[in-house]
Amino acid sequence: MTASIVVTGTDTGIGKTVFAAGLTALLDGIYWKPVQSGIEEETDSEIVARLAGLSADRVLPETWRLKEPLSPHRAAELDGVEIDADALALPVNERPLIIEGAGGLMVPVNRRTLYIDVFARWQAPVVLCARTGLGTINHTLLSIEALRSRAVPLLGVAFIGDEMADTQRTIAEMGKVRVLGRLPRLDPLTPETLAENMHANFSATDFLEASP
Repeated sequence: MTASIVVTGTDTGIGKTVFAAGLTALLDGIYWKPVQSGIEEETDSEIVARLAGLSADRVLPETWRLKEPLSPHRAAELDGVEIDADALALPVNERPLIIEGAGGLMVPVNRRTLYIDVFARWQAPVVLCARTGLGTINHTLLSIEALRSRAVPLLGVAFIGDEMADTQRTIAEMGKVRVLGRLPRLDPLTPETLAENMHANFSATDFLEASP
């Protein structure tokens, strides 16, 4: 079966979408954001398409598009709908499929289901994106523990931000987790700088060889 990889994060606003764009390009894959909250500005799918240089057929349409930039469960309520978490199923594709969650693992999809519950049902390997700044040890180790408590396969951690060698080592050792690489903050952030840094700091085989 072609690889499906879930990209999630320890928090919101850490650079997960940029990493997902870089990973989709690195693996020559397809991108999917199951639930998009907030459609007034550039959506995550549009950002990924732009940064990864993807044609329209390599960005799958969102299953849910919600107006307000809030947690999916609340954005859906304001739109007068409820997300059917059980109906969210992994698409089958001929290329590697990169799926991006929303915020962190415990973000509610609806009033009964968290994103991590959907990931546990999918059983696709997860890449946990973590920033390198202060507080990341706590957030990352808690996220690792939550994934393992639900038997969600964890591919490894991808750090985003400036080099913090001791912090990264501490998470790797105490979390007993593989570090896949580190994506620095890019200025300017362009398709070219993103591709260059993904190739320099990550190996495609680390993602594909361990994926079903």
